[in-house]
Amino acid sequence: MNTRTRTLRAAALVAAAALALAGCSAASSGSGEGSGAGAGAESGTQTLRVATIGLTSDGSLLTGIAQGFFAEEGLEIETSIVANPPAGLAAAQGGQVDIAYSPSIPLLNALSQGVELRVVGAADGYPAEPVADAESAAFDDTGLFAAVGSGIERVADLAGKTIAVPARNAQLEVVIAGELEDAGIDPATGVNWVVLDFTSAVSALESGKVDAAGLVSPFTSEAETAGARQLAAPSIGFFETGATGLWVTGAQTFERKADAVAAFQRAIVRSNAYATAHPDEAIQAGLDATDSPLAIADVKVPVWPEAVLPEDLARPNEKMAALGFLPAPLDLDGVIVSE
Repeated sequence: MNTRTRTLRAAALVAAAALALAGCSAASSGSGEGSGAGAGAESGTQTLRVATIGLTSDGSLLTGIAQGFFAEEGLEIETSIVANPPAGLAAAQGGQVDIAYSPSIPLLNALSQGVELRVVGAADGYPAEPVADAESAAFDDTGLFAAVGSGIERVADLAGKTIAVPARNAQLEVVIAGELEDAGIDPATGVNWVVLDFTSAVSALESGKVDAAGLVSPFTSEAETAGARQLAAPSIGFFETGATGLWVTGAQTFERKADAVAAFQRAIVRSNAYATAHPDEAIQAGLDATDSPLAIADVKVPVWPEAVLPEDLARPNEKMAALGFLPAPLDLDGVIVSE
């Protein structure tokens, strides 16, 4: 087992705040009488600024806005798309946004640096019950792919090979490290990691400049079309079940805007239930928001959990420590808050 601790710099998280409001786009929930958001603007509504990273699963939030679930809680939602989860978390910590989307791994990295954050809802994830290996790719929008014509057929063949990821010590490296560990390869010394954006990684798979790459949808489809072989669905293998994408707020915002945050919690539960019952509508909303050329049929149907369970964070917390990405499991007491 690899016990080498990878240290993450808090300064990088803070610096990411400069990117936090890049690509801003607004989506309004409209106004309505507050049923839980408290007193607020003269219109009777309170505004919450919500940062996403532009995923298809954002369709739950967007359809919830369109259905009026947030307006019924006295909320107006202004959305922005940020560069990456650390940028969103930095913005949430600093108060530039009220709530941000984050996968659990960037959240745990931030918590390990002493950043005070609270999980207030589920954004996306995996089924509540474990999925058989043969079905895992149907639920996982990430993939570990071998280069075209490389002859690499399984994860164990990656010993000594080069693997492209979009950032070091971030989500894809962590989940792929779990696959490598299971295959008997030390993630710290047994492979060579390189950083490439997803578009460049797909090209590198085609040309053989890298031996493998971690990708997310829709780049997974592009890799398949190019002839790359999928070796694993690493995210579902790592997280197994439950909420993995989370709605997160800064500790100060949670205290200052307690009523509005509680209203958001109620509305996002309704939104996730609606998206689960109307997946095509939610997926299309996500595609439209990101100007994606994909059709609904091209997208894996997201899972929108209605709650974040303690084990949803405890499981990656323990695994990250075991793999050396954290020096020890974090104390998560009080991080997940319910309405």
